[in-house]
Amino acid sequence: MIVLVGLGAFVVGGCGRGSEERQPALTAPPPASTPQQRAQTPPELPVEVPLKASRAGDPAAIGVIRRWTEALRAGDVSRASALWAVPSKVQNGTPVLTLSTLADVELFNDSLSCGSQLVSGLGADNGFTIAVFALTQRPGADCGGGTGQDARTAILVRGGKIAEWYRLPDDPDAPRPAPPPAAPAPQAPQEPGPPII
Repeated sequence: MIVLVGLGAFVVGGCGRGSEERQPALTAPPPASTPQQRAQTPPELPVEVPLKASRAGDPAAIGVIRRWTEALRAGDVSRASALWAVPSKVQNGTPVLTLSTLADVELFNDSLSCGSQLVSGLGADNGFTIAVFALTQRPGADCGGGTGQDARTAILVRGGKIAEWYRLPDDPDAPRPAPPPAAPAPQAPQEPGPPII
């Protein structure tokens, strides 16, 4: 099982959870701590994840997304999680994470401090749906200042389940975040040379 990096620190649209929530072990720093910082530093997205819609949405995929948002907005994390594939991939201000178990999916859904209402769902490349949500309060969470804000996501529904979920930059015309620079290749240790006199 892959360790869920910073899952307890996940936020959508700048709304956070209280410190009483379950938090798995962190193996990387959590995302930026303010909405302004998150808006300025979007995470790197996998290249196959589209930033914009390009066609009409698939009604079946939109139906799954709508049922998920309705369940989460009602505070029914179990029902919301049942609409997810296991394993599934997510990214919400973090590196891409793999949710390997239903417990991981439930933890991710529970970590979303806002409910949401689907505003639009349009089709995009590679089978994704670009979903725009209006963030709402939900039972068992505190959306705080995120209430009423919009959040954009790219969601891949496969076999009637959410298989991939990526938080997108707020501006659909924003350039794709650049990948981090590659680490330098390790160098072989050098033999000591003759002494310099």
